[in-house]
Amino acid sequence: MAARTLRIGLIPGDGIGREVIPAGRRILESLPSSLGLKFDFVDLDAGYDHFKAFGTALPEKTVETLQKECDGALFGAVSSPTSKVAGYTSPIVALRKRLSLYANVRPCKTVLSPAFKSPSTSPIDLVIVRENTEDLYVKEERTYPDPNGDGQIAEAIKRISTQASRRIATIAGEIAVRRQKMRQKANGQAVQKEAMVTITHKSNVLSQTDGLFRSTAREALSAPAFSSLKIEEQIVDSMVYKLFLQPQYYDVIVAPNLYGDLLSDGAAALVGSLGLVPSANVGEGIVMGEPCHGSAPDIEGKGIANPVATIRSVGCMLEFLNQPEAADVIYNAVDEGLREGKFTSPDLGGKASTKEVTDDIVRRL
Repeated sequence: MAARTLRIGLIPGDGIGREVIPAGRRILESLPSSLGLKFDFVDLDAGYDHFKAFGTALPEKTVETLQKECDGALFGAVSSPTSKVAGYTSPIVALRKRLSLYANVRPCKTVLSPAFKSPSTSPIDLVIVRENTEDLYVKEERTYPDPNGDGQIAEAIKRISTQASRRIATIAGEIAVRRQKMRQKANGQAVQKEAMVTITHKSNVLSQTDGLFRSTAREALSAPAFSSLKIEEQIVDSMVYKLFLQPQYYDVIVAPNLYGDLLSDGAAALVGSLGLVPSANVGEGIVMGEPCHGSAPDIEGKGIANPVATIRSVGCMLEFLNQPEAADVIYNAVDEGLREGKFTSPDLGGKASTKEVTDDIVRRL
């Protein structure tokens, strides 16, 4: 059977993105030939550094190439100024909108290792599914004088739609069903964890916006395809408390954009480091892998950035490009390396360089 060729856009972005995206490419190039996959790569620009040099953070060429030529993409990291810079807007937020990457899927998993310890005492294996296109991230804000004459008032639009809420709840249900099938395949009938989706919201206060998200998600997850799932819900503040108290309980958590962003970074702390946590931005025609860490200017150029989040993001990308066998090969190689603990980066208490960690995982492929 002829090998399938996938065209992958590479967008290093800023900071350590330029160090970890080459590691992701190496992993794709090193996959076993028995998987029947080949890859073409195209280098693309985006980021705050590009904005400072050329006046745009997201060139049209990057968007057009991804739309017309690419099956998937890998995005490294983006630096964002803490105060407003005229004309600048985050390229990753813009890419999610322009490419209709409606779901941000973030797995969080602990791996027992002699080299480092997870902050959680119990094994964690959960996925946070974050709606990616609306909520407060529509970035419709305005500032105007306070009528009382006391300074200014700033407002932001929070937008929730039936379409986006149904879509994100449906993919969360599909992920939960798939995860349960994988657990059954690996462990037979001795599966301890219940297949479950937890809907997270704040509808007790935001009765219209979060209320719409809650009711739409419940309706979507009542479909026959999800009859095997347990459906729960949590108010977001209670969700934070319970996630940190008993993370091992949760399976798939689905949330609007802002809550999903906060919960996924919090969950990353539970598994040891943002340098371990991947994500996939999933759309109808393209999937973009993206490590959850930032541009990390404090370690930029030192060659010590942890590539694991990017390498796991390569696996996530392949998983949603209907290449589960290739994804499993990557996940297993990463997990074996972490379990052995011989090559771990400084964020995990080790001394290995980005190249040494990547080399170790490549050997295990």
